[in-house]
Amino acid sequence: MDIIMEQKEKFPVGVFPGEDALEMLLVFEQTGTISYANTSARQKLEYEDELCGKNISDIFPNDFKTGKGNAEKLDFEENKLQHLTAYRKNLTCFPVEARIIESSIWPEMYICMANDILEKEFLNREVERIRQEAEDAMKVKSEFVANVTHELRTPVNGILGNVREMLSRSLEGETEKQLRLIERCCNDMNKIINNILDFSKLEAGKFILEPRKFHFRNMLDYVKSNHINKITEKGLEFFMTVSPQVPEYVIGDELRIVQILNNLLSNALKFTALGKITVGVFRTAQVNNKMELFFVVSDTGIGIAEEDRDKLFQSFSQVDASISRKYGGTGLGLNICKQLVELMGGGIDVESEKNRGSNFSFSIWVEACGGDEVLQQPDDVKNKNVFVQTVEESQGAQEDARKYGTKDNRENLKRNLSKLILCVEMENWEKAETFMETIRELTQEAPQEVKRVVLRLKMAIQKENYEKVTAGYEELNQFL
Repeated sequence: MDIIMEQKEKFPVGVFPGEDALEMLLVFEQTGTISYANTSARQKLEYEDELCGKNISDIFPNDFKTGKGNAEKLDFEENKLQHLTAYRKNLTCFPVEARIIESSIWPEMYICMANDILEKEFLNREVERIRQEAEDAMKVKSEFVANVTHELRTPVNGILGNVREMLSRSLEGETEKQLRLIERCCNDMNKIINNILDFSKLEAGKFILEPRKFHFRNMLDYVKSNHINKITEKGLEFFMTVSPQVPEYVIGDELRIVQILNNLLSNALKFTALGKITVGVFRTAQVNNKMELFFVVSDTGIGIAEEDRDKLFQSFSQVDASISRKYGGTGLGLNICKQLVELMGGGIDVESEKNRGSNFSFSIWVEACGGDEVLQQPDDVKNKNVFVQTVEESQGAQEDARKYGTKDNRENLKRNLSKLILCVEMENWEKAETFMETIRELTQEAPQEVKRVVLRLKMAIQKENYEKVTAGYEELNQFL
């Protein structure tokens, strides 16, 4: 006690080290007698000056045992963060985080540093409650989405089955056309339902990949066969390049790789009216039996402005409202692709300029099958760069074709006009609208009188008016 009194005289209240600290500081002897308490300790424990002389076991009765005599030492843990219960003067209690250390300046003296964690524990309980509520809400939402999508799929498939049954019979032209439209709408609805279901599973963290061994090039041939007819019917070129370094067989989730490629190719087709669509696949790295495959899907379509690229991979997002009105879609496809790619250990990116096309690239990690040659040097990185450079040069050439009056522009206009009038002669109005969209894009920079003719021609095709279409065709040919 004499030593403590000497120290207190050396450090009076208000000057004593730690006097104004936010944490509680209690200095006590081995027997537990408290010799000093700072302002925070006195306030939180609701003592004024009566703490000095009290035993530390009065403050922490559950953690310090009262000795039988003043000379008996207390048993406690040192240099360890502990969760203790502190009692106020009125015997109410609150939780604290405390650490007890031996004093380096006072022999046989100890310092208890304690923080009130009552508010922290309350906030932790609130966070846990909110987290549990969020999990419960997510579960209810996921179950609701799953039930609704399954309920929607049943009537849609019922309609689709009946329509296909009717299409198998001999029908007149107008009836068949209407049934084909219903069939197309049902297929689109099923795609939307599948996207919503996939998005719900991914968001809830319940999506599971199913890797298996498959023939990689057969998978790409399947993807190509799904799209080549629609692409070529639109008057576009389609190229697919696979590096020799990509093995014949790999182990991965074939279904989801197909889903990503289908989505990117469908978008490329949707937003490209002129030029070509290309797909490149390269092997860019290998670690033990895991290899990285790099895919590039490029088009010469409408492109994306730099300020709009961040919106692409957000859920339920389109670049702008006119995109969804003109081209349709839920805005879920690219977000699902992004999450699937990340589940496969890769990433997805886009390079694009307005009216200069887009390059969508993504990488995934798959497992090599036994017997495949191990890639020592990732030489395909160079091949990938050459491919991307060639695609960008092609996109630049297509930009010149969009400039009204250039040689490429006139040739493309004449070619698409010839295909359009052929479709009209064959009464394939839906295909004629595809070529009409290309003609509209090729005449965006044309004089107003040309644009007016294009608009009248477009309206005539929509109304399936043969006489006005042929008149518009002749008039537009005169400008060329």
